Amino acid sequence: MVGMLVLTVQYKSVEMADLKIIMTARGINIMGCDLFYGLGFTTKNDGGEEWRPWDTFQQVPIIQDEQTPWKLFRALKIISMIVTAIFIFGLALCSKTSFLILITLSSEGTKTIPDDLKPVTLLCIGCSLITSSVLLLLKSLWKSFFKTAKVPSLKTSAFVLSFEFLVSGGAAILTIIAMPHLDIITNITILNSIAVYSALLQVAAQCSAKNTNRYMVPSILSFILILTGYCLFVVLYILKDLNNIQTATWVGLAVGGSFLVSLNWWENYFRVISERSSSTFLKELCKDMRRGQNFLHILSSLLRVAVTTCVLGAYVPLTNLDWEVVTSIPLRETKIIAITVGVQLISSALCHWFALSATKMHVMRRCFILPLYLASLAVVALLVVPVIVYYENHRISFNETVTNFTAYCNIVDGRNLSASVFEDLVNDVTRTLCFLDMSDMMDISILTGSAAAWWLGLILATLHLWYLNLHRIQRTQDLFTRRLYEGAFIEQSLLLNVRFEIPSKQKRKKRDVGIEPVMVYLCATMWHETYDEMMNIIISIFRLDKYRPKEKQMEQDFSFEAHIYFDDAFQYVDGTPERHLNEYAETLVQIIKEVYGIFTNMGDSFFKNQHQIPEQRIIRTPYGGRVVITMPHGNDIVIHFKDKELIRHKKRWSQIMYLFYLLGFKLTTKYYKEWKNGGDEKWLMQEAQKEKHNTYLMALDGDTDFQPGAVVLLIDRLRMYPRVGAVCGRIHPTGAGPTVWFQKFEYAVSHWLQKTAEHVFGSVLCSPGCFSLFRAEALMDDNVMKTYSTKSTEAGHYIQYDQGEDRWLCTLLMKQGWRVEYTAASDAYTNAPEEFKELYNQRRRWGPSTMANVVDLLGSSTIISHRNRSMSKPFMFYQLFSLFSGILAPATIVLMVAGSLSFLWEFDSAASIVISVIPPAIYLGLSFKLKSDTQITIAAVLSIIYAFLMMVVTLAIIGSMVKEKTILTPSSIFVIAMAMIYIITALLHPQEFYLVFYGLLYIICIPSAYLLLTIYSMVNMNNVSWGTREAKPTPGGPKPAAAPQTTTQKAQGTFQRFLSWFRCCNKYKGPQHRQLHEENIITPEPEPLELQPQNTIVDGIFPEGEQGQIEPIYNVPIPCWVRKLQSVTEDMNLVEERLDEEEVEFWKELQVKYLEPLPNDKEKQKKIADDLKSLRNKINFAFFMTNAMWLVATFTLQIYSEIFAIRIPIYNLTLDRTDNEIEINPVGLMFILGFALSVVLQFIGMFYHRMNTIMHYVAFMDTETRKPKPKKQKKYKKGKKKDTTFNEEVEESSSSNQTTSTDSVSEVSEVSEVSGSQGNPDESEDSDNSEDEELFSQGPEEGIMV
Repeated sequence: MVGMLVLTVQYKSVEMADLKIIMTARGINIMGCDLFYGLGFTTKNDGGEEWRPWDTFQQVPIIQDEQTPWKLFRALKIISMIVTAIFIFGLALCSKTSFLILITLSSEGTKTIPDDLKPVTLLCIGCSLITSSVLLLLKSLWKSFFKTAKVPSLKTSAFVLSFEFLVSGGAAILTIIAMPHLDIITNITILNSIAVYSALLQVAAQCSAKNTNRYMVPSILSFILILTGYCLFVVLYILKDLNNIQTATWVGLAVGGSFLVSLNWWENYFRVISERSSSTFLKELCKDMRRGQNFLHILSSLLRVAVTTCVLGAYVPLTNLDWEVVTSIPLRETKIIAITVGVQLISSALCHWFALSATKMHVMRRCFILPLYLASLAVVALLVVPVIVYYENHRISFNETVTNFTAYCNIVDGRNLSASVFEDLVNDVTRTLCFLDMSDMMDISILTGSAAAWWLGLILATLHLWYLNLHRIQRTQDLFTRRLYEGAFIEQSLLLNVRFEIPSKQKRKKRDVGIEPVMVYLCATMWHETYDEMMNIIISIFRLDKYRPKEKQMEQDFSFEAHIYFDDAFQYVDGTPERHLNEYAETLVQIIKEVYGIFTNMGDSFFKNQHQIPEQRIIRTPYGGRVVITMPHGNDIVIHFKDKELIRHKKRWSQIMYLFYLLGFKLTTKYYKEWKNGGDEKWLMQEAQKEKHNTYLMALDGDTDFQPGAVVLLIDRLRMYPRVGAVCGRIHPTGAGPTVWFQKFEYAVSHWLQKTAEHVFGSVLCSPGCFSLFRAEALMDDNVMKTYSTKSTEAGHYIQYDQGEDRWLCTLLMKQGWRVEYTAASDAYTNAPEEFKELYNQRRRWGPSTMANVVDLLGSSTIISHRNRSMSKPFMFYQLFSLFSGILAPATIVLMVAGSLSFLWEFDSAASIVISVIPPAIYLGLSFKLKSDTQITIAAVLSIIYAFLMMVVTLAIIGSMVKEKTILTPSSIFVIAMAMIYIITALLHPQEFYLVFYGLLYIICIPSAYLLLTIYSMVNMNNVSWGTREAKPTPGGPKPAAAPQTTTQKAQGTFQRFLSWFRCCNKYKGPQHRQLHEENIITPEPEPLELQPQNTIVDGIFPEGEQGQIEPIYNVPIPCWVRKLQSVTEDMNLVEERLDEEEVEFWKELQVKYLEPLPNDKEKQKKIADDLKSLRNKINFAFFMTNAMWLVATFTLQIYSEIFAIRIPIYNLTLDRTDNEIEINPVGLMFILGFALSVVLQFIGMFYHRMNTIMHYVAFMDTETRKPKPKKQKKYKKGKKKDTTFNEEVEESSSSNQTTSTDSVSEVSEVSEVSGSQGNPDESEDSDNSEDEELFSQGPEEGIMV
């Protein structure tokens, strides 16, 4: 029976050209209507054509990550870890060794530094103690002056300062008074004993948490070992001479000072105890400390400096020393002391920074804990081994007449200074050991025992660090309790300062501890994207679906849902009363169907059946229509087709549409409904606030191409920094041609220097809408979403609101105190304008919009500096200078061209300025009269002329440097400095270094970009059209008129179209009703239709082989857009559903209040056009008048150069002064210096940001869970049957349950992945794909249907 049905259908498919009959997984589909259900096979491939065994070749787009150099990043990760570990170990070694040398030089009897110069070394020890406090004081003052600083209560201040007083006093007593009188080994190891109070507080904290289990054992053992070390230390020194009160005093001060220093990290455990305590006093005290942290840091830093100064100032006179020697230090001693203290200060600060880097890179065990543990042992070896070597050499040189260490000490004491500083230092270290008898095994054993006990006590006190759960990137305040490091005992302070967590018995996931899952909505806006552009973003979304599957989610860090808002998706079609989807919208659905098939069937074996795409949903909505696609791994893509006659179109209104839908309707409404049903208001507010904080919106363009890892890296920034409202990634323009090459370098410089400087020193001003992640809490803040939905009513609104909507949204966020960040580790690719005209039109929008938003920010600088902790007044001044530089860019280019003319043809400077002004002045005047296309044509011609001039000037400057044998001229220094900055910056971005070569094109195009383009954008400011993608033909446009029809044909066609439209537009009534309805409309086999006349208005259909002939045309009615789309996507069954009534009401209200289509009011449009011209004229007058005044000032200074000019002599390569001089006017010099300062600041910001980016890379690659590799597919064995035949499958399907859908068909088994193609199984077995590549480019799960 089934075979007969198949034959019948095949016959009818050939004979009836007017009916489209398709065999699907659900049955037979005629004219878009499913008639029968239950057939479990298909005879068509993904393209809708009949499957043929000889035509199995595919054209598959690139799905894998072809852009990211993961091998380079993997090597970078290994190198970074090794370098970090070596630096932490080496810097800790340098810091501790140099500090102990200062202690040794402060001892009595040393020869390297005479006794009368001891105050100098003691002063250096004091500097080591207070340097970190001074740095913290400066940082806290900066935050207090330019950001925020809340004053804590008097009770809290007294409580904190009491601890700070004890700690600073203990540190000064230990290092300045006690340690210079102890031996070098004790000095090295007694610093490990400062973990004694931390060990005791760990026990107390775990007792407060009722955690009396095995995790308390290390803390108890640590406390016992440190006390044992103290006992052995006291025994070693006191028993030497029981009557020596002075020695007992030094020992007592050492023990007491170390106990006081150990109080330094009380906050680390006080936080844990207060959280688990029922005491309201402790909780409020801890809260007040966090709130007034900056102010407390200022007070504590000042107190530490004061206490250290008092101890140092009091101790020096008590030892009969004089401070006057500080002013008269011999040169030799000055060098020794300066180098030692310099190494100590610098190495301590750098060690602290590298330690932070190691923890943020998630390599804490390998690169942080282990190197710091080994540092103390290495210091012992570094200082003691030379003593042993010198002692043994001395014994050998004296034929072993020196029998013991005491005799050797007598010889060392009698020596004078040698020529070698190293030998003198070794002898001074030896003198500290002379108090003990190093030949006595008892002394050695006691000394070794105390040192080992203290070292093991430190290890046990910090044993919890090995099990500390870290996030991928964390804030410093979350990693370390105190911002302060202790330079005198760097490794102990770093280890004990790490946040303390009470270990739990429960085994928790390493990455998920403390991380709440977030919801990410991917929101893309589309309009007239091409097939390739839409393919890019759809593949990217499907990649993310595989990377974070919804059904079997291995990672619980985030889930996502994709929404695509398609503007102007409908058009009128002849023959139907309703609007239909245009070709762009239909192409998008076709692309989704193709990509779905690729991700579902990728990796299947050679003769396996292709997986059937499950049913998807299509819904009519008040704004147009919606298609909901459930991707292979459970996540949804929702395509919103907007009808501009029903809802307002253009990009900003699409953004407002999804903001209100996702954040207003989906997020907020459910809590309101629960509250109406009697829910607890306080609890609901907390839950709503929590969800707002953990809900992110990713803004995308319709052509953005990204990898899943890029999304994760953006999420990291928002997850870890609660006041970050938006974060953007590195945008890479794609395309070909000189225009794109120019933009590649321009984008690179903008991201390398400008965005990094904004990120480091303040806040990024623009997070581009093509690839940015926004926090829902920030978007829902006051004056953000509500203001963003404001309709433009004034001329300035059209420029600021609609021409650069992403920058305006960031402006609103920053005004409310939210920070915008930039993550260079997150890459995205988007198409750039490839035509000169399209580029000019794009920048015509961006230029005025950027200026308007910056002026808006500067006008509110006082309020913003108060609200936004990231944007200080110095940063606002930096933005003011950048704005001023941008305004003067045309005049600066004119002066540069004038200098070029003067340099090439030796014109007078004033005449060169006049000549250089003429072309841009003429272009400016013509631009007010000519059309924009003509303006662009003229600009293109002038750009070519300027490009040749710039090339000649560049070569001439290089030739001048070679001819005059000097680079010490202002122009040469400027060119070389800029080249060096760009080259070094590119070297720090190795994967983008090739972009430097595009810089040559960028240089010669500078006049076009900063002079002609500025003139064009300013003059055409009143043009508020989009400017890009507008040249493409509008789908559904007017078609050639058809031949007229007869009256009978018109009546018959109208009646048939009306019946078809009435049937198709019935609301969805459930599957059963639909199936019965469709079965009822099955008609008997129709009789052959009579041919209609040739002028009938239908589309001609040409059978294969007869394209040249005109086939008879039938008057078939056009179905509605739902049925038409269902017929277009025949392999992806779209089931119509009804929209929820509550959501229908929401859309209607939203349309009325915010998104109602704007009326075509000619008078209002004319008024706005006149206002835009008026605004254009005012701004242009001020803009170009400023440039003119700058040129006039420069021209005047050139005329009177003999009076005003600054003359700078020229030096040759040997730094000999020549007879030539260069004259520079003061105004130009000030501008050059300001520009140079801004570039230097940008370079510093770039370097700092680059280090953080490397940390983020390494942390991501080290923490992101790798999915297990799929099982290998077994090789084909000859004689083994691999699959059933088609007929056997038909028999199986006919004998099984007729209502079984593709979702319930057999099990799926894993097979090996084939990257985008089906190849030889043997070759796929031998392939070696790196794990890091799989990490970012996991292909879809593979499976075979049995």
